[in-house]
Amino acid sequence: MRYLSLAALAAGLLATPAFAQEVPPPAPAPDGVFSGPRAGVVLGYDRLQPGSSEDSDIAGDDEGADGLLYGGEVGYDIQRGRLVFGVEAELTGSTSKVGNPARANLGFGRVKTGRDIYGGVRIGTTLSPTTLVYAKAGYTNTRLDLTASDGATETGGHFNLDGYRVGLGLEKALSPRTYAKIEYRYSNYGGARFEYPSGGNTNNFGIDTDRHQVAVGVGFRF
Repeated sequence: MRYLSLAALAAGLLATPAFAQEVPPPAPAPDGVFSGPRAGVVLGYDRLQPGSSEDSDIAGDDEGADGLLYGGEVGYDIQRGRLVFGVEAELTGSTSKVGNPARANLGFGRVKTGRDIYGGVRIGTTLSPTTLVYAKAGYTNTRLDLTASDGATETGGHFNLDGYRVGLGLEKALSPRTYAKIEYRYSNYGGARFEYPSGGNTNNFGIDTDRHQVAVGVGFRF
C-alpha cells in the first residue's frame, strides 16, 4: 500500500508542470494601440445658434437649430510612450433646421444646416494602455441651406461659413484595431459668403455664429 501511495504522489508531481503549461500566461498590455491610420463614423447632437454679438441672430430671439449629427472621419496618429499626436478630417451632415419658408429666419426664411467639413490636429495622453484623453483644434467650413417664400414663389440659396473648432475627447481602444470615442466640440463661424441659386455670390462678410456638438464614434485602425 505504501508503494502505491508513493507512486500516486510521484505521478501527481509529474502531472503538475504539464497542467501549468495548459494555462496560458496573461497577455501583455498592448503598447502603441493609438498609432497608425484610422477611419470611423460619428453620430451625435448638433446645435447651431447666434454668437455673443448676435450678428447672425436666428429669428431675432436667439432661437437655435437642433438636430442629429452624422458622418465619417479619417485620421492618422503617432504614439510615443503616453503622448499621442494626430491629424484628422471629418465630413458630416445634420438634421438641424429652424423656421419655415414664410418666416424671416436669418432674414431669409427656413434655415437648415448642410454639410460640414473639418480638418485639424489633436494631441493627448494615455490614462491607461487602452484609454486616451485628448484635445483637438482646426478649421471648419459649414453650409446653411436657406429657403424663403412670399406665398406664391419659393426661392433658395445658401451661406458658406468659415470658422474654427476646438474640442475635448475620450477614446477607448476596444482591440488593437478598433476604437470607440466620445467628444464635445465647439465651433465659431466668423466669416460668411452668400451663394445664389444662379451661381453668383456675395463678398465675404463678418458674422458670429456658434455651434455645440456632442458626438460618439466608432472606428477601425489599419
